[in-house]
Amino acid sequence: MNNLEARLAELAALQQTTTYGQLARDLAIPGPGAIAKLTQALETLMETDAAAGKPLRAALCAGRLAQGLPAPGFFEKAASLGYDLGDNPEAFAQQHRLKLWARPKN
Repeated sequence: MNNLEARLAELAALQQTTTYGQLARDLAIPGPGAIAKLTQALETLMETDAAAGKPLRAALCAGRLAQGLPAPGFFEKAASLGYDLGDNPEAFAQQHRLKLWARPKN
């Protein structure tokens, strides 16, 4: 999980996103099931972020077929954590990305 957090911090500092597949490769998560393992770790991280009142770092991930947006599971998890996605989930994800990108670089 520390490697995941470090990689997401790096992406935020660079104001970038990444695909789930690329992130799994960056972290050398072994397959089969690498994406499922990554998704589980991202959902745990979302719980941590939500509890701390911080932007959801998992918003920096994009699904391969989701036109640059997180996969549907991101939005489902966010809703289960009590976030109001309104009628524009894309704007919800972008809000979190912008907050992450604006954070002071350490």
